[in-house]
Amino acid sequence: MTLLQQGDIFLGYPGSDETSKPVNVASVPQRSPFRYPGGKTWFVPTFREWMRQLNPKPTILIEPFAGGGIISLTALFESLVEKVIMVELDADVAAVWQIIVDGQSGWLANRILEFEVTRENVIKELAKTPRNAKQRAFLTILKNRMFHGGILAEGSGLIKHGENGKGLRSRWYPETLAKRLAHLHMMKDRIEFRSADGLKIITEHAQDADACFFIDPPYTAGGKKAGKRLYRYYDIDHEHLFSICEQIKGDFLMTYDNADEVITLAHKHHFQMRLVSMKNTHHATMDELVIGKNLGWIHDLSAQYKSCINS
Repeated sequence: MTLLQQGDIFLGYPGSDETSKPVNVASVPQRSPFRYPGGKTWFVPTFREWMRQLNPKPTILIEPFAGGGIISLTALFESLVEKVIMVELDADVAAVWQIIVDGQSGWLANRILEFEVTRENVIKELAKTPRNAKQRAFLTILKNRMFHGGILAEGSGLIKHGENGKGLRSRWYPETLAKRLAHLHMMKDRIEFRSADGLKIITEHAQDADACFFIDPPYTAGGKKAGKRLYRYYDIDHEHLFSICEQIKGDFLMTYDNADEVITLAHKHHFQMRLVSMKNTHHATMDELVIGKNLGWIHDLSAQYKSCINS
């Protein structure tokens, strides 16, 4: 089994006349307070199409590896579901979502608005040990906006030059962040947040027919290093994840790196696959795998790919 290539299956997103053209993320409403490495803003059009074709329509979306949460937030703001369950194991990221769900978005917004960005102030603030969840949430947002690539994992460093020589101010938009937090405050009663192991939450809700799942695990299958570099909790049992996805009564959509191990797992568990084009942070076009039970709404399998999965 080899990596899926562009000639094997459909590329792009549903409804596009230019199927090989990646999504322009600037066209997607930004809802999250995070600039999240490995975020799924580029995937939003495909996600919308998936949700619209589901019948019966699910009432709950569960995102077991929420991260920046753009998929869950899109589902809420566009009324694609009534409620979302967001799950995140990283304590720093979890602190931000918990503060939002607990109705403390106003405090966090004011803290962001009043903070004066200088290298001295940033270094001084990041040296502090948070005494409570609110302080941890602010420090997380600060790190996310001040560290190169928004990477929160160990080893990440402060932005040096940034965009147009703006340095640390390159990604610090206090008014924009405050506005996003205000909008999230209005949605807090429709968000259930769990600081937990995503695999356990999938198992817990697998038999819930009213739930659908968007699953975007750290990309570490097949020895890939991206997840190890970007996330604190990158170690995941991919075989177990695929096994529990077989138990899901409703529907799910899973995104993965285009790796041999992943293709083998999908084949083993009788899931369908498609490639969707994206651009990474360096604006290079890449292809990611979309995996699910029934992906006929994206495009019919090519004859070449049919022979691959039936072999």
